[in-house]
Amino acid sequence: MRIVQLTPGTGNFHCGGCLRDEALIKALRQRNHDAVMLPLYLPTVLDSDHRNDDSTAPSGSAAEVPVFFGGVNVYLQQKSGLFRHTPRWFDRFWDNRWLLKKAAARSGMTRARDLGEMTVSMLQGRHGRQVKELDRLLDWLENQGKPDVVCISNALLLGMAGSIQDRLGVPVVGTLQGEDGFLDSLPEPWRQDAWALVAESARKTDALIAVSPYYGKIMSDRLGLSLDAIDVVQNGIDASDMPAERRHEQTGLTLGYLARLCEVKGLRMLVEAFIRLKQRPELNDLRLLAVGAATASDEPLIDELKQRLADAGHEDDVEFRRNVGRAEKIAALREMSVLSVPAEYGEAFGLYVVEAMACGVPVVQPDHAAFPDLISATGGGILYRCGDVASLTDQLDGLLRDAERRTALGTAGARSVRERFSHHNMAEGIERVLQRTIATAKNRGKTDSTTKSARSNALSLAEGVA
Repeated sequence: MRIVQLTPGTGNFHCGGCLRDEALIKALRQRNHDAVMLPLYLPTVLDSDHRNDDSTAPSGSAAEVPVFFGGVNVYLQQKSGLFRHTPRWFDRFWDNRWLLKKAAARSGMTRARDLGEMTVSMLQGRHGRQVKELDRLLDWLENQGKPDVVCISNALLLGMAGSIQDRLGVPVVGTLQGEDGFLDSLPEPWRQDAWALVAESARKTDALIAVSPYYGKIMSDRLGLSLDAIDVVQNGIDASDMPAERRHEQTGLTLGYLARLCEVKGLRMLVEAFIRLKQRPELNDLRLLAVGAATASDEPLIDELKQRLADAGHEDDVEFRRNVGRAEKIAALREMSVLSVPAEYGEAFGLYVVEAMACGVPVVQPDHAAFPDLISATGGGILYRCGDVASLTDQLDGLLRDAERRTALGTAGARSVRERFSHHNMAEGIERVLQRTIATAKNRGKTDSTTKSARSNALSLAEGVA
């Protein structure tokens, strides 16, 4: 199959969606599919950037792949009719990767109203203000050789599905992975309008894939679809360079965190739990290692938490590592005794959980969203009462004091991730959905052609009789 994956980039930090799509495309290529990943909005930041690996690019260096719907152009076309009619040579300047990365560094500067308006406009597809960008993508796809299927990374991009189907005559498959939180954060009336447009586009998309059973149920309810209308293929990772055993804890115990360094992922709660743990016997030497993406908008929280730790006398026991590459991430995981990312929102999957488990690190996660299913499927961690810092502290305490249990959970998690949550498992599941979807589309095309032919013959016969 020739597969094109459309993935929004972040410009300057890793995100779970990008890493998931990168691992998927790599595994699909290893299964002999012609699979490529195209960045939208901003350049993608990928693990392969640190491996000199262009396994997701159409050809040559990934830097040669154009960025479609460049973030600056999308914004300018949203704000002014003038920029909706400028020539391509003019637009190309604003799609310069260096400029886009500079724009990404100013994330968080867009007003909520602007964000709502742009989201709705993008979901309107050909009726939105970025139709020039849509036509550019369609031209590129057509000129590069028509794909067998186009995969869209998340539901916020489904507004372009109908145009892809009409122009290229190929099926479109959409992934559902955490869009509800963003949509619910939009101010009205854009929140309601955006949800309505996502639901309308989802019904017209050839197939939908949720990244976990939990999230499939959530989105079936929110979009008014039956559960049967959504396939579930759980995320997977490439653990080939991840050691399944942690380093020996020669320097003491380390509580770990691996996610964006922000409020919504529960970093504040983990810091509070850490401060409580430091007051308990035998845990005086505990350290906290917080690793993950951080934008300019995240820095105030990090500064606030550093002050909170300093006030408690623990500023020297905590380290924040921002925007690390793959090698640095794996090295950090090997330092951790236990990992916890106490996200209270409805996490669709939690890629960081399986990354930690792949390195033999047991996890302590809230008892909601996708986490109970992951813990049950892997045996690589334990749960605490969501939103309850005392429960989190107690569960961490018990596990940090029990080296034998940490080893058992870490071993079970590392084994289960490789058996059930590898990027090969994910690619195999996606492959089945794509093959079925392509076959259904072809059969539908044959039926439509037969119907048109029958109508034409009937019309000719009627004209002859007349």
